[in-house]
Amino acid sequence: MARDRRERGAPDWGLVIGVAVLLGVGLIMIFSASSVTGYAEHGDTAYYLKRQLIWLMLSIPPAIVAYRMDYRALKQWTPWILLAGMLSLTAVLLPHVGTVVGGARRWFAIGPFSVQPSEFAKLALVIYLAHALAEKKERVTSLHRGVFPIMVITGILALLVLRQPDMGTASLYIMVGLLMLFVAGARLPHLMATLGCMAPLVAFEVMMSPYKRARIMAFMDPWKDPQNTGFHIIQSLLALGSGGIFGLGLGESRQKFFYLPEQYTDFIFAVIGEELGLIGSIVVLALFVWLAYRAIRIALAAADAFGFYLAVGCTATIVLQALVNIGVVTSSWPVTGVPLPFISFGGSSLMVNLICVALILNVGCTRKARASLQALGVRGGAAA
Repeated sequence: MARDRRERGAPDWGLVIGVAVLLGVGLIMIFSASSVTGYAEHGDTAYYLKRQLIWLMLSIPPAIVAYRMDYRALKQWTPWILLAGMLSLTAVLLPHVGTVVGGARRWFAIGPFSVQPSEFAKLALVIYLAHALAEKKERVTSLHRGVFPIMVITGILALLVLRQPDMGTASLYIMVGLLMLFVAGARLPHLMATLGCMAPLVAFEVMMSPYKRARIMAFMDPWKDPQNTGFHIIQSLLALGSGGIFGLGLGESRQKFFYLPEQYTDFIFAVIGEELGLIGSIVVLALFVWLAYRAIRIALAAADAFGFYLAVGCTATIVLQALVNIGVVTSSWPVTGVPLPFISFGGSSLMVNLICVALILNVGCTRKARASLQALGVRGGAAA
């Protein structure tokens, strides 16, 4: 059998520049949005900026490794990567192991830093999905041989995250799984049936939790309880509205003075809208659209099926998370604790997103000699 020959090409500089701009915007906005809280709580206006810079430095080495490695080696490590993701999500739920913040047990405390295992398990899920879909090929059109076993694994990971509780990240797991199945050629009725089976379970989970139920009610009518459940959404909308077209000016946010909760994490896009206006908000949206465009181009030119699905999955985790975060801030999605990729404060999210970009670039740099997507048997953009 002929040896699989591949060539190493140059990285996609369009994607690199787009991510670099997003990181720059993120550092600037973290400093602006967190300066008041940093000074009030730590006596240092740059406290959160410094921590984010440390996380950025810590994230670069694993991202370089992810970029320079042979991404095909991940296939043989997939079971162990998936197992590590499951074990970490289980361990964080144990008393005296996981750290409780704001009533949620989502973090491991490591010295002065906190690590969120659900972010790393999200990457493990993408690697598993990429491997499973590449191996199943045309069997993905079967409900019991394709969709069902993949969604069982995805559902187990999502349930573990839901127990933290973190409904926002759990929903992202499900969305990424369904999107990758759709791209792989799974039949739409099968995917709709899967959603139909999940809907009663989600409804039961929401109705049995007063906290989740209140968030859904607040999403439907935030003004019904403006001082409690609707407070986040109302303050976010006030920030966006006060920014107008051109914004109040960088650093001039009023809502960050303890009106807008989580102003440098989950609701940082509201500060962007307030300080930089509609124009600045559109620029940020355009950067994510640009990222998606460059990443999809890379996926479509992938040398093999695994590389295609890996690039698609990594792109989906970033773009879907951005859409959910912006949806929450604009009251288009129920309030969930999902950060804005590359921009919100948060080390685990930053590291995982940079690794995802590195893997996308890795796929883009690998070219199979004298191969084309047509020769590989593409179905709906994916190699069979």
